[in-house]
Amino acid sequence: MVIGLGGLGSPLSLYLGAAGVGRLTLVDGDIVDETNLHRQVIHSQKSLNQLKVESARERILGINPWIQIDVFGMYADDQNVDDAVSGAQCIADCTDRFATRFLANNLALKHRVPTVSAAALGVEGQLTTIDPRDTENPCYACLIPDVPEVEPTCAETGVLGPVVGTLGTLQAVEVLGVLLGWPDRLVGRLTRLNAKTMEWKSFRYRKDPDCQVCGSA
Repeated sequence: MVIGLGGLGSPLSLYLGAAGVGRLTLVDGDIVDETNLHRQVIHSQKSLNQLKVESARERILGINPWIQIDVFGMYADDQNVDDAVSGAQCIADCTDRFATRFLANNLALKHRVPTVSAAALGVEGQLTTIDPRDTENPCYACLIPDVPEVEPTCAETGVLGPVVGTLGTLQAVEVLGVLLGWPDRLVGRLTRLNAKTMEWKSFRYRKDPDCQVCGSA
């Protein structure tokens, strides 16, 4: 299941569809705007004012007409997303708001589904994986316990198109790795890119026993 068909979800969905993933569920309530096109490469001028999930479905089916694509033209929240996640083997969190990232984390824990979470802003981006199938693994709230008071978004602050595209592409690699059962995924590990200096940095984080979401608190 892909939550968000913007700068991250665009390359991720294209590559998953082209790779032959049998079924994709796309969730996004937004419509395509011309200001999206420099970074949301799944959409085009022909997609303007169209729901992003519909635009994405058309583009993916143009590459792989044999894939099953379910679309939910809505913003994900606690009330409406359970049906969308039904049967999913992996969740791709491609959103730019912490509230939705925490929602994806809660979905992962509730349904015991691995979640690959990416984020990008300006010239920086990051990527990590949450896998609640092992209860000793940390969740997203172990990494970021609370929503920051100041929460800039791509639309407000800006993002370099190739940066968010790079993170979305690597997110697709990580999702395929989860689906194929590759070892050494980004579980308990956050990797970060600074595109201005072309530096990657990674660090590990552990399960917080006092985590308000997955701990004993």
